[in-house]
Amino acid sequence: MLCSALTLPVHVEVDIASGLEKVTLVGLPDIAVRESSERVRAALSNSSFFYPQHRLTVNLAPADLRKEGSAYDLPIAVGILAATQQLRAEMDDALMLGELSLDGGVRHVNGVLPMASMAQKGGYKRIFVPAADACEAALVDGIDVFPVANLGQLVEHLTGRHLIDRYENSLRFDAAVEPIYPVDFKDIKGQEQAKRALEVACSGGHNLLMRGSPGAGKTLLARAVPSILPRLTLREALDITRIYSVAGELRDGEPLIRTRPFRAPHHTISHAGLVGGGRWPRPGEISLAHRGVLFLDELPEFGTRNLEALRQPLEDKVITISRASGSLTFPAAFSFAAALNPCPCGYYGDESHPCTCSLAAVQRYQQRISGPLMDRIDIHLDMVRVPFQKLSALDEGESSATIRARVEAARKVQEARFHRWAKPGILVNGDMGPAEVQAFCAVDEAGRNLLRAAMQQMSLSARAYHRVLKLGRTIADLAGDEQIQVHHLAEALQYRPRIIV
Repeated sequence: MLCSALTLPVHVEVDIASGLEKVTLVGLPDIAVRESSERVRAALSNSSFFYPQHRLTVNLAPADLRKEGSAYDLPIAVGILAATQQLRAEMDDALMLGELSLDGGVRHVNGVLPMASMAQKGGYKRIFVPAADACEAALVDGIDVFPVANLGQLVEHLTGRHLIDRYENSLRFDAAVEPIYPVDFKDIKGQEQAKRALEVACSGGHNLLMRGSPGAGKTLLARAVPSILPRLTLREALDITRIYSVAGELRDGEPLIRTRPFRAPHHTISHAGLVGGGRWPRPGEISLAHRGVLFLDELPEFGTRNLEALRQPLEDKVITISRASGSLTFPAAFSFAAALNPCPCGYYGDESHPCTCSLAAVQRYQQRISGPLMDRIDIHLDMVRVPFQKLSALDEGESSATIRARVEAARKVQEARFHRWAKPGILVNGDMGPAEVQAFCAVDEAGRNLLRAAMQQMSLSARAYHRVLKLGRTIADLAGDEQIQVHHLAEALQYRPRIIV
């Protein structure tokens, strides 16, 4: 029988030998897999099948690949039926997976979509999945999906007595359908400079940090970011759905993610919860934000270990989790947004509210975020309170749909540029490396003079210099200009961090 370990097919082999009744599972199974013998025993007996009273050896090959989860129940049960001659059928082109209940029912398992993708790429023609997961598996084209309600139904299908109807995918993905967002930019009063910065960040895939006193609107603006990001393509939706399927985060009745994720973990989150991990590594918040937004509110309150773990995904768009048994790499191409107060009480520099913190406390608070991490953030935005006149105004600002149209236009310019470059992994200006910056971010003499002065006065590192150029390229794309002009660079430089203590 065949099952799957997300990336490789697992062959389930069953041998029956004489001797006292005993079940031995080999092939690096975890506790859930080892417990499958009792579930399989009850499921076979309660489905009117004979369970052999002999010594059983179940081998999960390849033997050096760790096996986890309950998806092996169904293929082990079918393997026992085949080994005892209770089932004769051709199954070389099929992959099976599912957890068995004690009465023989087949229950939901996590990771069906990536396992179905693996089966299709491996040349398998059929896949048998729990009925609850058939809609998810059917998102993969080129393989026949059969929903299995119980063990008896599967056996009758394999023997040809009562065939299971192939599942027909009724889902349709329409990128033109307007998603419903919880926050629209037209409902946010004031903060025009912040809205402009968010537009630039979304247009080029740049990281953003907002700093300001409580109530300035940092969290509200961050929650509006998904509404101005380009609408999902089908390929991006499938990428996100695979991650959520593995993590068990898909909602019932929603087998396909249709909107960009917005993940806002609390600062008390553990390292494994943020980065991913555990004894059997699972995606964390960083990977669950793939193709969406990762927002960290009260950034200095996060643990130092968690903050430093952001360095790799911000640079490489992936996160690698290493264990003694090997390493796993999860995708992590997200838009990063963060917010912080200028001091522990939150009011340092506020004109209308006195700060109660000492200068030393303010410095310690700001130094919780390391220089290398701050250097990886393209846009640093200082926010102020919105005055009463703007808060009470009845007129609406620009809607998210209007801003998103400009963002999508800038993204199309970048897509055409990097398509000609034909280098994988570079989709937006924020992804550019030194070679791409050299090729696409040329400036004239006036621009070089401005950058020379900025390097001296602002003590920009080489990384910060490249980030200013990439930011200038995005601002020029938004303006529809082929060449980066001086005013584009000037706007990019104003987004560099300022020392406020």
